Amino acid sequence: MKIDRPIIALDFPDKEICLNFLKQFPKDESLFVKIGMELFYAEGPDMVKELKAMGHDIFLDLKCHDIPHTVEATMRILGKLGVALTTTHAPGGSEMLKAAKNGLIEGALQAGQKTPRLLAITQLTSTDERMVKEEQLLSCNLNESVKSYAKLAYASNLDGVVCSAYEAQMIAEATSPDFLRVTPGIRLLGGDAGDQKRVMTPDKAAQNGSSALVVGRSITQAPDAILAYRQVCDLWRN
Repeated sequence: MKIDRPIIALDFPDKEICLNFLKQFPKDESLFVKIGMELFYAEGPDMVKELKAMGHDIFLDLKCHDIPHTVEATMRILGKLGVALTTTHAPGGSEMLKAAKNGLIEGALQAGQKTPRLLAITQLTSTDERMVKEEQLLSCNLNESVKSYAKLAYASNLDGVVCSAYEAQMIAEATSPDFLRVTPGIRLLGGDAGDQKRVMTPDKAAQNGSSALVVGRSITQAPDAILAYRQVCDLWRN
């Protein structure tokens, strides 16, 4: 399964900056956008509702990670918002992952919404091999850690994972081709990697088995955001 439109990461500090950015696009164009912790904590659920009312699909990336009861209760609330995708952390374990999915289903049902697809965060794209060994103290390497978390999410009935594009094909082979591999850390050729270490261009990500792209700075900080977005679309679809 492949999500045709790149997901634009709206990593902005407030509503005004976010809406000013979106004004550059045609009013009738439905975008797929990501609301992360920064924007959600600044503006709350109303930001989600406003962007949905504008016709955009929402990836609500809050990376919930807590005891199963708390995550289930949180997901019950998020399930009512009508978003397309949301996230939890795979290291929370199978009990937490299953509770997250149950809460999401219940919340969506209560609100008469379609259940959002739930993704597990494997390893952040800012993580490298040294961090896995020296800071997380894992006995396996980065790839094995990502694959293990993906298999755990798959066994827990989640809909996919967030991973780097480098691991997408490996995860498809270890789980299912229908299991989503949503890949941030996407840059246009020559773009600054910033604080992310495992980055890839849109065309290479497509070739390597990504199901969806999350693109932030290559679009949001481009001199011409629409041109950059179209370039990403062309590379991703071709």
